[in-house]
Amino acid sequence: MAEQLRLMAVHAHPDDESSKGAATMAKYVAEGVDVLVVTCTGGERGSVLNPKMDRPDVWANIGDIRRAEMDAARAILGIEQAWLGFVDSGLPEGDPLPPLPEGCFALEEVDVAAAPLVRLMRQFRPHVVTTYDEEGGYPHPDHIMTHKVTVAAFEAAGDPDHHSELGEPWQPLKLYYDVGFSRAKIMALHEAMLAAGLESPYGEWMKRWEDRPDKGERITTRVECAEYFTVRDDALRAHATQIDPDGFWFQVPMDLQQRAWPTEDFQLARSMVDSPLPESDLFAGVRETCHAR
Repeated sequence: MAEQLRLMAVHAHPDDESSKGAATMAKYVAEGVDVLVVTCTGGERGSVLNPKMDRPDVWANIGDIRRAEMDAARAILGIEQAWLGFVDSGLPEGDPLPPLPEGCFALEEVDVAAAPLVRLMRQFRPHVVTTYDEEGGYPHPDHIMTHKVTVAAFEAAGDPDHHSELGEPWQPLKLYYDVGFSRAKIMALHEAMLAAGLESPYGEWMKRWEDRPDKGERITTRVECAEYFTVRDDALRAHATQIDPDGFWFQVPMDLQQRAWPTEDFQLARSMVDSPLPESDLFAGVRETCHAR
């Protein structure tokens, strides 16, 4: 029999798993893959971005509420989920930027912060790991730290000389970075909205792209998962403090999204198996290896 396939997605905060690669995870769950989301922090310093939730009682219990939201999203996506237990660093604002709060995730030593993730990798034994690129997807200190910690754990988990107390070595076979938005994707959605006679929410984005580097050229892997976009959106809405159901993310009709850009996109960053690029499956090359065992 073929070995059970396993996917681990490492994220900074509760809600990141639902806004980055969620439809891909739901697709693999439906196909029988075991999927574990690892959440590095509790999101305690996150903003309340839904006006309906911007209330004193919510702010007074934000940590517990965000954990409950994560549990609801977990159930919707059909995944397993684990907390690394670090404290949210917050997103510093101002010029100059204020120092990060003492004891937060982004100020941890990388090797120290990677240790619990190494333990989880050795316990869960993922074949594929996903996370953010070196810029964190966007420059939030927790996202950048998540990248550093995930890369360190990916490299260390299979090393028999690395902290044997963290469990039996296990080497994941592939590491991917989420590529949530590219110029081509934004253009496709923008033009599809205009063609449908609708006002595009991406007009200002298109102007900003003129001065921003485009990560579309990094994409190696496009996973067809349009039928799971509704699952993704349901999981997003479960994070009610973070997502306004009447806000920006839900302005493009679902059928238009599914037609204009039916994939979620990734950059293959490390691979221990042969898999010709471009790919359409995060487990390309892994399936053959597992069947051969």
